[in-house]
Amino acid sequence: MNPKYPGLSVRVADEGFDAYVWGNDFSFEVGVYGTPELGKPVDQWAVEQVLPYRKCYGIDPEEFASYRNASDSAVFMAYLDDRPVGHIVVSTNWNGYAHVDELAVVLPARRHGVAKALLDVAQFWSRKKNLPGMMLETQNNNLGACRLYERSGYVMGGIDHLRYRGIDPQTREVAIFWYRLFH
Repeated sequence: MNPKYPGLSVRVADEGFDAYVWGNDFSFEVGVYGTPELGKPVDQWAVEQVLPYRKCYGIDPEEFASYRNASDSAVFMAYLDDRPVGHIVVSTNWNGYAHVDELAVVLPARRHGVAKALLDVAQFWSRKKNLPGMMLETQNNNLGACRLYERSGYVMGGIDHLRYRGIDPQTREVAIFWYRLFH
């Protein structure tokens, strides 16, 4: 139980996962692009204001169907007062780290400790498997997520300016790789 949000709980995803994903909006508003710098806190990055727009990743529950009930991966759902409000998908990556394949929280539940609770459960899962740490990727247009990872003990391990250019050659979206090391 989260003392700040007593109605918050996290459980292994159940048969309601698909309906929860299809029935919710996980988009977020982008208003700035940050310029990530290794070794520099997120709040010290230069930012460029952009005309605000909604970003949506198009989450597909079928993509992670095989992750449920598997030995090297898991899907967890967060609930606020028994309403599903977020999820995290974690797997064992080829390099031995736990990989957060997806983390999403519905808009009305943001800023209620949901993402942090999901990261904590994924960390517990990772430590139970004796993995050396966790890794994940986000982008420079999601500074809220970057701040969350930084506050949660993650450090930036890499920046990739070309990752999304195959989708859009003109994009200013930059991939940022975050690591939470246990040892």
